[in-house]
Amino acid sequence: MLFRFALLTALAATTLLPAGAQTAPAAPTPTLVADWGLTDLAAAQAQAKATGRPVVAVFSGSDWCAPCVKYEREVFAQPAFVAYAKNRLVLAHFDFPRKPQNQPSPAQIKRNDAAKAQLNREGDFPLAVVVAPDGKILGKTGYLSGGPAAFEAYLATVLGK
Repeated sequence: MLFRFALLTALAATTLLPAGAQTAPAAPTPTLVADWGLTDLAAAQAQAKATGRPVVAVFSGSDWCAPCVKYEREVFAQPAFVAYAKNRLVLAHFDFPRKPQNQPSPAQIKRNDAAKAQLNREGDFPLAVVVAPDGKILGKTGYLSGGPAAFEAYLATVLGK
């Protein structure tokens, strides 16, 4: 009787699937997919001076900030934006994840904190900061709906082009 009770309890705690059925794969963890290239503000500013291109520095929280992930997917990871930015912008990305397993290296945390102290003292997330090659901040914006076209229109306004 005790064996039967234990068996029924164990069966009740499991989900029975038809023969050959598989469980659905777990949803992937949101990841940033754009190729940012630079994660050091000093290097981005040096490249901006050398090329005459403005820096777009993006601050995000990849594992806690839903608008950050949305911004990444809808704008920065889109082929249209990547093509637009290729010969026009210097892209820099500063991610501030909260989960221990997603923490960047101590050196990257230091670079992120330095960029935040210089460009994002308010701690806004998501935030895109447009910086002229001479280091002057030209504009700041949070999430913009409308995909790459909306962000490009914003840049045209900020850059006067």
